[in-house]
Amino acid sequence: MFDINKDKLMIAIANSGYSALELAKVCGVSQVTLARFKTGKQKARPQTISKIAKALNVRVEDLL
Repeated sequence: MFDINKDKLMIAIANSGYSALELAKVCGVSQVTLARFKTGKQKARPQTISKIAKALNVRVEDLL
């Protein structure tokens, strides 16, 4: 499990133009889980980080 850097995640989401609902649908991660990552309350599995990075068109390293 890894900590997603919440600041980097928020910047990537803002740059993508996705709403929380749209991002959840595109990457297949629930809105609740995304919200927990944004607040730093939950760690992520490598495969989950990969899904989010792909949806946001960034590298996994850009979120850590």
